[in-house]
Amino acid sequence: MKTCIAIRHVAFEDLGSFAEVLEQRGFSVAYREAGVDDLAIMDVVSPDLLVVLGGPIGACDEAAYPFILDELRLLDRRLAADLPLIGICLGAQMIARALGARVYPAPVREIGWSPLILSEAGRASPLGQLDASLTSMFHWHGDTFDLPPGATLLASTEACAHQAYAWGTRTLAFQCHPEARAGDLERWFIGHACELASGGLSVPRLRAESRRLAPVLEPRGRRCLAEWLAGIGLAEVERSSPRRDADGS
Repeated sequence: MKTCIAIRHVAFEDLGSFAEVLEQRGFSVAYREAGVDDLAIMDVVSPDLLVVLGGPIGACDEAAYPFILDELRLLDRRLAADLPLIGICLGAQMIARALGARVYPAPVREIGWSPLILSEAGRASPLGQLDASLTSMFHWHGDTFDLPPGATLLASTEACAHQAYAWGTRTLAFQCHPEARAGDLERWFIGHACELASGGLSVPRLRAESRRLAPVLEPRGRRCLAEWLAGIGLAEVERSSPRRDADGS
């Protein structure tokens, strides 16, 4: 059985809709809890896929959270081995830092829904499933990063130039949250209550937007991951995977 290890930084930011795709394609999925499990001794080579998930801390906060250095060393080894790797939000920032890029506070905090602007490379990639004509995208970040050396920019938004990038063929990173699942987002609103309040953001408005837009994103996010897995040989290519079907499933 294929294996996926996901490094999780906070309980409610999990694999979301991606978990269903992985399980359907024969992956055994397990989590490692950052700050609880010892990442310094983690076997980073054996898993067929490593996913580094999001969280409310920063990729440069090792003074407060020393495990970040263990996580960066883990990513260094995974990248050097050129093994399949996905980063989401904090995970994308951590990969960028491991690749030598600068991570820093974004000019504006981006929380809520806005469509992706795909690059030419993005439109030709599995991110074509996330095109603005098909779905909006969920965002929740206060930091951003420079594009890592050798990386290919796949997507941006008006507020954030670097929303998704590829490094080689086996590393994919999202500043945004294509894994967001409609039924999970209430946990985000509770878990990030202080951040929402300090930013003057309306939870009822965010909830209403999520009820409308998350069910559209869910199947598109699943298709994006499925196409990427097939493209790197970790899943069979589906016979038919139209990008403009009725329900996106």
